[in-house]
Amino acid sequence: MQTLISFLGRVPRGENGYRTTRYSFDGQTDEPTAFIGWSLRRRLNPDRLVILGTAGSMWDHLFEKDIDLGTIAEDERLVLQEATEAKTVTASLLESLAPLLTKQLGCEVRLVLIPYCHNETEQLDLLTIMAAQVEPGDRVSLDVTHGFRHLPMLAMLGAMHLRVVRNAQIQGIYYGTYDPDTGAAPVVDLSGLLHIADWVSSLNTFDKDSDYAVFADLLERDGLATVEANHLRRAAFFERTSNPRDASKGLACFDKTLTRGLPGIGRLFAGQLQDRLKWHRGGNTYAHQRHLAKAYLETGDYIRAAIFAYEAFVTGLIDPALGERDDNYRDREQAYKAYENDERSIQKKPVKDDYWLLKNLRNTLAHGNESRDSRIAGLMRDETRLRGELQRLIRVLLPRQGACG
Repeated sequence: MQTLISFLGRVPRGENGYRTTRYSFDGQTDEPTAFIGWSLRRRLNPDRLVILGTAGSMWDHLFEKDIDLGTIAEDERLVLQEATEAKTVTASLLESLAPLLTKQLGCEVRLVLIPYCHNETEQLDLLTIMAAQVEPGDRVSLDVTHGFRHLPMLAMLGAMHLRVVRNAQIQGIYYGTYDPDTGAAPVVDLSGLLHIADWVSSLNTFDKDSDYAVFADLLERDGLATVEANHLRRAAFFERTSNPRDASKGLACFDKTLTRGLPGIGRLFAGQLQDRLKWHRGGNTYAHQRHLAKAYLETGDYIRAAIFAYEAFVTGLIDPALGERDDNYRDREQAYKAYENDERSIQKKPVKDDYWLLKNLRNTLAHGNESRDSRIAGLMRDETRLRGELQRLIRVLLPRQGACG
């Protein structure tokens, strides 16, 4: 269902009624109106029109001039006019009159009273009221032209809220500007601001869980080719399956896209994106695994932090002089078993207990079983201790440069 939500304010009123404005859409000027919602209704043809206003909004205008109801419900409309002048319009009064507009316009009309939104409680009430007017999956357009100057900002937050709690598709956020010098009043669509909000949200999501695949859909929406966006998706997949080698290859391919420049809103965040993906540039498998262990520890992903820390240590045991490769399973198994049997050491030999602590901690985190090791059992019950111990193990077991001795 398509829903148009429009805010009703109160424009100056003279002898001939409320002041009218000729709004223009894409260069085409519409007929004069005091309430832009009527123009938008004609253009968008919604299934539901929701008009939000305070007790002092120009509710009486909805039933005069732009819509001619003749003598229908004259007494109720007179009461509404008096309440509008006194700024004491009630929800029950609006509810009784809404069916008149529904019949006249041929779409469901809801007249909804909202608070003045002067404090946080009233502002939250507005978001709740807006959400109550939208069904899950609705296509929603917002008109923020009228009302108090702070309402457009709240409406923007409302749009973001509707996308989350109602899975609504925001098709437009309209604002009719007005130039008193020229009388021009072009209507602009502010929904692009939601795209910026999406980028900010995705950056926060990445900083929380290090999944840079969240940027792929945004970049495609901005015009990036799917084949280029897929480099990010594949890199994220490989990283999250403990394969930093192929993850870094995907990011290397995406670097070419960053060098050329990102399209659309993405260009505003190119610097932040480059900074968050720089781990793959230079370094070897050991350096990549060490970086990822620290990065996941910072985001509180203790399982991946322990996995990458352990794998980095094993990578540091690989001896190329013996023909070993750090991406070969048998070579890696041979290396850590040799270390465990005291048949292999590294240049900066760590305490063997720390190695076993890390390995057993990794296994406990991966399997979720209660450990028989009292040290690990204690760590699993205290996040502060767990984080601190993983930090210490990474510092002790993973010097900045790992090499075999």
